[in-house]
Amino acid sequence: MSTLALRGPARIVVLQHRRALWIAGALALAGVAMLMTAVWWNSGPADTYTDSGCSYMDTSPRCLAALDDVLSHQAWLRDVLRYTGTAMMVLPAAIGVFVAGPMIGRELESGTYRLAWSQSVSPARWLLTKLTVPAAITVVAVPVLSAVYAWCRTSPDTDRPAWYDTSVYAATGTLPTASALLGIALGALAALLVRRTLVAMSVTALVYGAVALALGAVRDSLWAVTTVVTPLNATPAGLPGSTLFVGSGLMAGEQQLPGETCYRDPVPELVNRCLADHHVTGTYTDYHPASHFWPLQLVGTGIVLVLTAAAVALAFRVLRRRHA
Repeated sequence: MSTLALRGPARIVVLQHRRALWIAGALALAGVAMLMTAVWWNSGPADTYTDSGCSYMDTSPRCLAALDDVLSHQAWLRDVLRYTGTAMMVLPAAIGVFVAGPMIGRELESGTYRLAWSQSVSPARWLLTKLTVPAAITVVAVPVLSAVYAWCRTSPDTDRPAWYDTSVYAATGTLPTASALLGIALGALAALLVRRTLVAMSVTALVYGAVALALGAVRDSLWAVTTVVTPLNATPAGLPGSTLFVGSGLMAGEQQLPGETCYRDPVPELVNRCLADHHVTGTYTDYHPASHFWPLQLVGTGIVLVLTAAAVALAFRVLRRRHA
């Protein structure tokens, strides 16, 4: 974002924090370069193995060595993707901590905000600028990082983590951007409430962490699961690949029962009697197929955006009450 194209408070905010913004931009570019380089480096052994004429059934020393090289590169790239996904999980909290501390909390604690308010900048406009600048950068940068991560994960030579893996799920789709916006809103709200830099930063990290844990705990219930029912004593059908298993149990007519209802006792006669007493006709398995990724993402994103809007509204209300 060029400061020459900005006017008023937004230009001042960018100038005040230009060093941090440059560092953040450099880190983002370094992350993109690292991911793309990792995919390129990983493709080399795979291409060599394909051109060698070897197959997975070939047990010659040359082919075994080449296969071992391919598998080790794939495992390395899988670890890179998981570590990068973990960093993407932490990114919204880091953005919120920056907003809560250096961007807003420090000004409130030192009293320098009065200088801006004395120069025809209203408190509401001051806060709006503090929110708009990081939000504008976030909605540009985070989707790019997420898209590059998703592209690297779908590389044909990648031993990719599953879509429902916590780090993968939090780093792809629309959720990373919404989570980053929530971090900004929580950071502003925490700074206005406590007006202490370090305390606001700590509160932001703790509150965002609690929200992320809560959303992770209910993620599987945000969209209706797919249920497979198997008749009693029949061989269960295998689940599709890349499936998130949710739960299983017994079917008694239309009623679902926990699996432990009858299988806690190891004696077959008692198990059969229990099944008959409960009129069990089969078993069920609940799961989310890969096609549920976007429904789960969009519902989760909607919840996060509602929380973001609520935090922003509350922040402006706190500002009006204390500086009306």
